Amino acid sequence: MDERVFGRSGQWASVVGLGTWQLGADWGEVDAKEALAVLETAAEAGVTFFDTADVYGDGRSEDTIASFLRGRPDLHVLVATKMGRRVEQIPENYVLDNFREWNDRSRRNLGVDRVDLVQLHCPPSAVYSSDEVFDALDTLVEEERVAAYGVSVETCAQALAAIARPNVASVQIILNPFRMKPLHEVLPAAREAGVGIIARVPLASGLLSGKYTKDTVFAADDHRTFNRHGEAFDQGETFSGVDYATGIEAAAEFAALAPEGYTPAQLALRWIVEQDGVTTVIPGARNPGQARANATAVKLPPLPEETFTAIRELYDRRIKDQVEHRW
Repeated sequence: MDERVFGRSGQWASVVGLGTWQLGADWGEVDAKEALAVLETAAEAGVTFFDTADVYGDGRSEDTIASFLRGRPDLHVLVATKMGRRVEQIPENYVLDNFREWNDRSRRNLGVDRVDLVQLHCPPSAVYSSDEVFDALDTLVEEERVAAYGVSVETCAQALAAIARPNVASVQIILNPFRMKPLHEVLPAAREAGVGIIARVPLASGLLSGKYTKDTVFAADDHRTFNRHGEAFDQGETFSGVDYATGIEAAAEFAALAPEGYTPAQLALRWIVEQDGVTTVIPGARNPGQARANATAVKLPPLPEETFTAIRELYDRRIKDQVEHRW
């Protein structure tokens, strides 16, 4: 699989990575053996970028990645984790002592002396204007606790603030055919600055897979049940912030745009990786079949221009007014 570079850090990631939120929590139960099989299948398909966080299953996702990589010393995988969501979301908690404590825990979970890439995990907006926060992150690099750092953001304004910081290596942001706003300013700014873009929630929490209907019932411990209106965390993380009924109807239209040989999910992933400025996209997978199909998306033929045009028309007509003013 092709790899792309995070310009500021010089690190490389496969164009399709693997998001491992599903292997930790909030997507229903995942068997431990199945989780390892997902990692194995992704790696065999050429995935060299795993994204996790210290809160995914309270460390379960990090532990699972560590267990897998211990058994595969032949692999070179860039592992990115996140920190900051284990405490109350106030700017006062984003200080060096806490960063060291959180980093110590992630390094233990991952079984490494130095984390490849650490990201602030969607912190409060005030954090992005704090010189002390980014000085503290620089200190983690100087102490060789982390090789590089980035941020995971909710809004385009937060992304632009982070890109303006000189040592931010990456910005992780929701980008998919139902969340196009980052195309306008964020991706051009990141290209200019050499900041990597990690596209998350690429399938709009599964909507863009075309597998769900208005009658689909998700498990009680699945965020698609308990966070539809932002009850637990930012609403944009669930179905990309799109109302479920609207999303189901729009997803059916989206699925009809898939060229021959594409699944709807592969169409969404291919649309993302063809956006100029995207470094890697991180779909999750609950089973090896999903991991294999996601990785295969980059081997399909490039999308014709008329498909891009049709996807944009669908977004403008059904989705744009719901999401662009919020994120």
